[in-house]
Amino acid sequence: MFATICISVGVGSSYVSYNIISLKLDQFYGFTWVSFGYQVLLILSTQFMGFGFAGIMRKISVYPVRAMWPTLLPTLALNRAMLKDEKLQIINGWKVSRFNFFYIVFGGMFLYFWFPDYLFTALSVFNWMTWIAPNNFNLAAITGSVYGLGLNPIATFDWNYMTQIIQHPLATPWYTIANIYIGSIIAFFCIIGVYWSNHLWTGYLPINSNGLYTNTGKPFMVTEILTNGVFDEAKYQAYSPPYYSAANLVLYGAYFAIYPFSVVYTSMIEWTGMAASFRQVWYSLKDYKRSNFAGFNDPHCRMMSKYKEVPDWWFLAVLVFSIVLSILCVKLYPAQTPIWGIFFALAINLVFLVPLVVIYAVTGFSFGLNVLVELIVGYAIPGNGVALMTLKTIGYNIDGQAENYITNQKTAHYSNIPPMALFRGQMLATFIQCFVTLGVMNWVLSNVDGLCTSHQAQKFSCPAERTFFSASVLWGVIGPKRVFNGLYPILKWCFLIGALLPIPCYAFKRYGPKSVTRAFQPTLILGGFTIYAPYNLTFVTPALIVGFFFMYHIKRRYSDWWEKYNYVLSSALSAGVAFSSIIIFFAVQYHEKDVTWWGNTVSGGGIEGGVGQQSRLDTSILPKGYFGPAPGSYP
Repeated sequence: MFATICISVGVGSSYVSYNIISLKLDQFYGFTWVSFGYQVLLILSTQFMGFGFAGIMRKISVYPVRAMWPTLLPTLALNRAMLKDEKLQIINGWKVSRFNFFYIVFGGMFLYFWFPDYLFTALSVFNWMTWIAPNNFNLAAITGSVYGLGLNPIATFDWNYMTQIIQHPLATPWYTIANIYIGSIIAFFCIIGVYWSNHLWTGYLPINSNGLYTNTGKPFMVTEILTNGVFDEAKYQAYSPPYYSAANLVLYGAYFAIYPFSVVYTSMIEWTGMAASFRQVWYSLKDYKRSNFAGFNDPHCRMMSKYKEVPDWWFLAVLVFSIVLSILCVKLYPAQTPIWGIFFALAINLVFLVPLVVIYAVTGFSFGLNVLVELIVGYAIPGNGVALMTLKTIGYNIDGQAENYITNQKTAHYSNIPPMALFRGQMLATFIQCFVTLGVMNWVLSNVDGLCTSHQAQKFSCPAERTFFSASVLWGVIGPKRVFNGLYPILKWCFLIGALLPIPCYAFKRYGPKSVTRAFQPTLILGGFTIYAPYNLTFVTPALIVGFFFMYHIKRRYSDWWEKYNYVLSSALSAGVAFSSIIIFFAVQYHEKDVTWWGNTVSGGGIEGGVGQQSRLDTSILPKGYFGPAPGSYP
């Protein structure tokens, strides 16, 4: 279990990779100064900075019983199945042990994944409704899985697709999945309204893209408006403003609303538990010799209190070390980032980290501070996309790594692993992960052809990196002042909506019918708005179906089976996909061995394949040759 926890802290790529790829690739910024030394300083500082906050967060989101962290349960169940002997007994007609059940499901998924990933890819992108009329724009916009909004009751037979948005549909509480889905459906109709009314010229663009476009509908090239990496007004007025798709506008409006909403609403609903946790923090500050577990009397805390604790000043030392590295990073390289911005990112996390972690710990749903940081930095340092990306990486990763460490600490708490051993293991694993990430990323940059293009052969299309780049252009280079005052003034009102909306939501939660309010989570409903651009309902509808069947129906009707097998099933499916995808990539995809037949080509036909009409309104017959404000008078 200790090895599992240490490895899990380094799973996945670092958020820094978005920054480096956006800076280096020619289709983005194309800077040549992004050396390995810059990368090392940036990744070490950002990956460790969040750990400095984790010491405080232990008393808020690890020790309290209410902080259950439901997404951890599959990992715990898997380790228990692998290592703990169990008596063979018949559970709802099933006699197989957890251990054997895992390997049966793992082997089945290992073999099955060859079909949606390589032999029959239409099972993965199962956009069957668009097959009826591949060149019908309205049909593709509403039901399309690639470029549309994904309204499709049977959207995929690929476990990998089902777990992109809701990463653990067999562990996430059913009410969490349902609330997120309700929000995504409301957002679906909002996007349709914005798009078909051509509000803010969105009708000239693809409906669900995370890219930026010019006033002629072409991809926006940020290098056309930069001089020495900084915004150039004359070039901007001669080129074009950047324009968002309808889905991206709705997504950003939701993000601007969710930050004030989450702080106010979470404080109102969870105030009793949060206040008790803050009192524990205050007591520990008054008496540094006081045990971290004092005031927590549940069985887990009583067992963990027998171990030697990690002093709070260790976390503080890690934070100071990370700050020094980040200062060196922005001073030794032309990152165009002021030092005060680093401390500003720290201050934002001090305010927002607590409610975000509390929401994640209780519901299994998380969202980062990336949009909030880029907005405020855009105001503070206008015209500078590089500074925005740097501070956004720092600000977001503090939250991300703090949650990462706390998640693993909760796993250790459940598993009765000594805190001192955990601290040493996490620090070493994170250090190793930094260099593994840089090695893999630089290899990919040098060896993968067409990286981060829409139709890259091995599907390295970089949706997250493209979103990261687009945000740096609109909120960094152009700046929120131009966006809110000229391009998209409606977005600024979303903050007010987010600040006022908790009042009726709290009243309904407290005084509404208990049969409804028990599962009512408005923060998750707002979170459902943020699934789009470039993702869509294709990625959440299957999770809703799977979640309803296992987390609601099976859990209620066959609770013994659910308790024994459900979390093991989740782990086995994910493990089978992981091992199978590695073999498939290196065996038949890296050096292409194509299997060309209808089942591998039908999903990419017509509009879904990027061919033909990509926007509702034709940009080739614009009356003035462009849409929006006239050249020379751009906001």
